[in-house]
Amino acid sequence: MPPAPSRSAPVDWLLVGLGNPGPAYDWTPHNIGFMVAASLRVRWGLGKPTTKYRGLISQGSAIVGHDPQTGMPLRARVALLEPQTFMNEAGRSVGPASGALHVPAQRVIVVHDEIDLPFAEIRTRLGGGLAGHNGLKSVKAALGTAEFQRVRIGVGRPPSTDPELVAAYVLGRFRQPRDEVQALVVAATAAVEELLAAELPKLLK
Repeated sequence: MPPAPSRSAPVDWLLVGLGNPGPAYDWTPHNIGFMVAASLRVRWGLGKPTTKYRGLISQGSAIVGHDPQTGMPLRARVALLEPQTFMNEAGRSVGPASGALHVPAQRVIVVHDEIDLPFAEIRTRLGGGLAGHNGLKSVKAALGTAEFQRVRIGVGRPPSTDPELVAAYVLGRFRQPRDEVQALVVAATAAVEELLAAELPKLLK
């Protein structure tokens, strides 16, 4: 069983958007995690992030839905992290942030691109395989477990398994129209909130 949450900890959830820093990687499939993180920051009114834990981080109270019985807002205490270590070493940011904020792996939510899902398909899950994703491998190594939450955002894949062609695909600009990519970010933002809303009752048990 995961450890009981400590309400004295500054946050209950660590949201991690994966990507690569720098303008050269803007608007690329591999940076969809950064794009969703930016969307969540605005939606939740978390303000300008600060530089800490080898990343950009902001934290606060976020409304992630409403109680179906009372209509009252469902609030989650969150930290939102964008590692600035480059994808392959994301764990060097996630590990220290998780430790300092006292967030166990089961309440770390990693938002990332998934080439094995068709474009615009989104799935969430706890744990599971890493599908060769180097960012997830680094996070697993840092947390000491693969039992963290994932929001997997389908970006499709090229018609080849050649590693160089796959790398060029995820690091190149989106091939899809801009409005479709923007719609995907909106849908993934909603998926994160739905996951948080579903998981919140577990904090009270």
